[in-house]
Amino acid sequence: MQEKTARPGQYPGRLSCLTSLVVGVLLTGCAVGPDFKTPGAEPQAGYQSAAGKPVRVAQSGAPDAGNAGVPQTLTQGRDLPADWWTLFRSPELDAMIREALAHSPTLASAEAAVRQARESYNAEAGTLESPTINAEGNANRERQLQSSTPNTFNVYSAGLTVSYTLDLFGGGRRDLEALAAQVDYQRYQLEAARQTLIFNVVNTAVLEASARTQVEATRAALAAQTAQLDIIGKQYRLGGQPLTAVLSQQQLVAQTSATLPTLEKAQSQYRNQLAVYLGRYPNDPDLPRIDLDALRLPQDLPLSLPSELVRQRPDIQASEALLHQASAKVGVATANLYPQITLSGSYARQRTDMAGGHNTVSLWNLGAGLVMPIIDGGTLRAERRGAIAAYDQAAAQYRQTVLSAFQNVADTLYTIQADAGQLNAQANQAEETRRLRDITRARFQLGAVSYVNVLDAERAYQQARVSLATSQATRFADTAMLYMALGGGWWNRAGHPEAGGSLNTASGNNDNNIQ
Repeated sequence: MQEKTARPGQYPGRLSCLTSLVVGVLLTGCAVGPDFKTPGAEPQAGYQSAAGKPVRVAQSGAPDAGNAGVPQTLTQGRDLPADWWTLFRSPELDAMIREALAHSPTLASAEAAVRQARESYNAEAGTLESPTINAEGNANRERQLQSSTPNTFNVYSAGLTVSYTLDLFGGGRRDLEALAAQVDYQRYQLEAARQTLIFNVVNTAVLEASARTQVEATRAALAAQTAQLDIIGKQYRLGGQPLTAVLSQQQLVAQTSATLPTLEKAQSQYRNQLAVYLGRYPNDPDLPRIDLDALRLPQDLPLSLPSELVRQRPDIQASEALLHQASAKVGVATANLYPQITLSGSYARQRTDMAGGHNTVSLWNLGAGLVMPIIDGGTLRAERRGAIAAYDQAAAQYRQTVLSAFQNVADTLYTIQADAGQLNAQANQAEETRRLRDITRARFQLGAVSYVNVLDAERAYQQARVSLATSQATRFADTAMLYMALGGGWWNRAGHPEAGGSLNTASGNNDNNIQ
């Protein structure tokens, strides 16, 4: 709705102008302020590098890479499954996620926030859609003292009062629109918390499995180094080795021993964190776990179109809801500049009981009140300018959220590529050290090398396993991160936030350009 300034002689008077305006609003039912339009992805948005080269996922197929070394292919425009974690083919992991979704206090808190926002919306909707009707009743005992004979009597009254504020300029509807946007915001916050919880369970379970493998390999390497130190010590006492050889081996044992507590601490912390994600206490003896070798890396990775990402990421949708809310509050502040009309009425029956009998009367009234701001020291217009500034802030925050989301996807794609190459190198190293160990063992059985050589080859292989376990866990975590960065596929789940549609119906086709 556009405001028009009356020129001299255009209208016969201020009252006629106001009457025409009110009649026009009643006929059109318009709401002042901007109509919100959903922002779209910018045409240049994408996941390409600064050089403009498309992302390619490196393939890791070294023998010792295990299930984490299978090649992966990106499919442009492919939709994400709602239960993407099942692609890792781990029943234990599936059970963990089901338990976390059912018992997480974080999700319970987010769900309560959604219910609270809905009830706030329902409360405002009830006020806007229907008048307020109250029943009143009174009983009084009174005494009249002015007459020569004081008289005591009882007065009883009962009735109804009705009031209703006409939403001529849409202030109430804009306020309801803002509350609906708050409901949307809380729903998407809930979905973001859900996707974050799922990723955290996957990532933490994988890290715990990796740390457990690293602890086992480090202990095996330490055992080999300790046995090797014993042999070198005996050789030194017999004059077959110099003291420097003993000191050098002692240094290796000390270095390996120093890394073990750090790995054990990390494993314990991962287990404790996983217990909290599942809604359990850290001392739970039945906490489930997974093995890296039991996981399967998905070979076909989806890659959403850039134009779809803004509709799939819950954090972007939540930021858009805040932008919508700010837009609606501009409408509320604009409506406050216009007159407000309130209709009221009441009906009551009053009975007076006196010594000589009783008297009953009926009372009713109808009224209309008009409140029109004339001089307020500029308060209302300042509030509108403040609402516009709040909208501009929400718009900037929305754009930052979108930019961060695209960066998240681009970084994850390149991380997958880089970590696949690193896993390939680590797997090749582990394979070579394993072959060297097997050859050294065979030569020892033939008497060609000493047992010290066998222990040294075993130590090298176990240390390669430590690095390999880290790279394997990283590959699984990278894949989980990609699914989360693309939104998690929540829109394909039954009962997702959009199943019932948004509460907002006040969106229009106008650009979000507020002045």
